[in-house]
Amino acid sequence: MNRIINYLLRFLLGVERASAYCGLIGYTSNPNHFKRYKLVIIPSRFFDADIYGTTDSLPRLPLVEIGDVPILFGSAREDEVDGTRIVYADLIASAYFLLTRYEEIQHRSLRDEHGRFPGRQSIPFKAGFIHRPIVEEYGRLLRHWLRQAGVEIDEPKPGFRKIWLTHDIDAPFYCRSVRNVLRETVRGCGFVQACKYFAGPLRQDPFYTFPWMLEQDQSVKKVYKDRCEVVYFLKAGGKGRFDRPHYWLRSPDVHALLELLKSYPVSFGLHTSYYAGLRPTQVSSEKETLDHVWNLGPISLNRHHYLSLREPEDFDKLIRAGITDDFTMGYADVSGFRLGTCRPVKWINPITRQMTSLTLHPLALMDGSLGDPKYMGLDAQEALSYSQALLNTIYAHGGEAVLLWHNTSFSSFAPQTYHRQLYMDLLETILNKRK
Repeated sequence: MNRIINYLLRFLLGVERASAYCGLIGYTSNPNHFKRYKLVIIPSRFFDADIYGTTDSLPRLPLVEIGDVPILFGSAREDEVDGTRIVYADLIASAYFLLTRYEEIQHRSLRDEHGRFPGRQSIPFKAGFIHRPIVEEYGRLLRHWLRQAGVEIDEPKPGFRKIWLTHDIDAPFYCRSVRNVLRETVRGCGFVQACKYFAGPLRQDPFYTFPWMLEQDQSVKKVYKDRCEVVYFLKAGGKGRFDRPHYWLRSPDVHALLELLKSYPVSFGLHTSYYAGLRPTQVSSEKETLDHVWNLGPISLNRHHYLSLREPEDFDKLIRAGITDDFTMGYADVSGFRLGTCRPVKWINPITRQMTSLTLHPLALMDGSLGDPKYMGLDAQEALSYSQALLNTIYAHGGEAVLLWHNTSFSSFAPQTYHRQLYMDLLETILNKRK
């Protein structure tokens, strides 16, 4: 655990020379050790052998607050002993709980129809801070206490550490197959119009919004350069109905799409199938398909289809497959900060309590979460206001802005027709913050 505690302290501090500052902070309840440190955090019982992994380890609502910052474990009590600042708010356990998705291993029976832990059942949502990267606020508290103890430490500078404009290609085309024509003939736009889509130029297909998307994203990429990454996540498998439509490399339309994407400075990632989400051992074979059959490898980025990375330990299969960075960590039913942070963080396995090599990039905003009536159900103005507020918060904390919009959301057939304008407005918000 010492390695994890040290990592969490460095992550909370979030500044240069964080390792040096860590030596000034103790995480102990032994009074004989207090004098070694400028600041001591008194541990709660969260990590105790008879508590960890039991229902007694879960936070109790309403949460204790310091100022307006909710603390999951410990109390607001503060003392001073022989010049050492003593605090009883267990920021280490609180951050660990959020960053590891610990509550999801304690509530394994609590899943939605797709096997995902619902955001509305999470502590951040129930306690009212899903829209706040509360771990960053813990860092601010920690730096404040250090200054009270006489340590000079700066605050992190505001700004976007990185911007990730990401797109999951679930359905690249609307009507480019015989199956699609039959579908539209029976219950869609009709046989004649379906044939026009099927036989006409690819650019006239309603779901083929990629040229527009690429131009929009490049407007940000040109300004932010290396601090902006555009990523397209591609499916490479899946056998269930939730993985439809399947698209194949041998398709001329898919070839044309890949050639278009490759003509721009974009990256590719694996869009792990719904099927592999249920059977995580399949991740490796899907990655192999992208790496070698599609000749896009080595692929190191991942996001699960439907955000259906169901259990925390499933991350192990990503690591074994050679994935280094995952972008799945957002809730489908509510946009916000699933991990309590807006910065990339190393995954800590809550089962084994071991550090890993996998980096998690918190997903802040997804099109479907905002507009879908069964999720947040926001109208155009509400979606813009909520999204801009999240972007402003990320900027204030020097975090990463990870956005997910599907090509289908920009289609005239999309259930919510505001996504083109919303996306342009959000990119403009990001551009206006360029320093």
